[in-house]
Amino acid sequence: MRKIATAFAGLALMTGIFGTSDAHAGREPAQEALENRNKDLSPDVVQNRFFLKEGRFEITGAGGYVPNNPMVTRFAGSLFGAYHINEKFAGEFAFMYFPDLGSNDLKGLTQKLVEIANNRSNQSNFEQPVEKMLLDASIAGRWSPIYGKINVIGENVLNFDFYFTGGLGMISSKKYYAYSDGEVISLRYTGRTTHVPLNAGLGLNIFLNQSLALKLDARSFIYRAPAPIYDPNSVEQQNSYRIYNDIVTSVGISYFIPAMKPRMMDF
Repeated sequence: MRKIATAFAGLALMTGIFGTSDAHAGREPAQEALENRNKDLSPDVVQNRFFLKEGRFEITGAGGYVPNNPMVTRFAGSLFGAYHINEKFAGEFAFMYFPDLGSNDLKGLTQKLVEIANNRSNQSNFEQPVEKMLLDASIAGRWSPIYGKINVIGENVLNFDFYFTGGLGMISSKKYYAYSDGEVISLRYTGRTTHVPLNAGLGLNIFLNQSLALKLDARSFIYRAPAPIYDPNSVEQQNSYRIYNDIVTSVGISYFIPAMKPRMMDF
């Protein structure tokens, strides 16, 4: 009886030593992989990203508006293009066209200034200088530091990313003088001008599927140019410069080529 008990004790001891070692050896590769993964993850990374932009072209058609021009109304048709170097950085170009609708572009403030000046006996020949942006072409870099997901309705989840842009551009504009022609406000064309602005902006891509995204974009074009000239005979006005800031807000649809590859795994 004592021999049987001793045999069982020895067998239990051998099983504990070798069995535990084998079980640990079987789990070691998976455990090591998880530990290495946790070490590699940076703390600001959002997991389960289901859109990947790296190596893809993005083409965007958009409609825009200039909200901060007090004298004339400017609407834009825009074309944006970008190549995504990786998930955070991209190079892009932008082309914007602003149609010229003549005196229909004049805002109420311009018309009121002309009317008030012409109602005064000493200001009967007053003309209000205005400038209309016609074309813009620019190149920029894009940085997308923030991305995430929006739960819209029920189980519908939309992915988004938030980006900043910065670069250089060229603006072509027409210069006019608004004046009173009896009861009608008319425009006198004086020539074209070109500006080279710094542009900076921000935007949001809301991904509708693996190929399409809704784009919300706002850009600021900052440049130095001559101040408005009210008196052509004034040397001081002719030599005066100021800083301008034209802001263009846009809404459009982006198309990614080829379609973005979804992430298939949780880790």
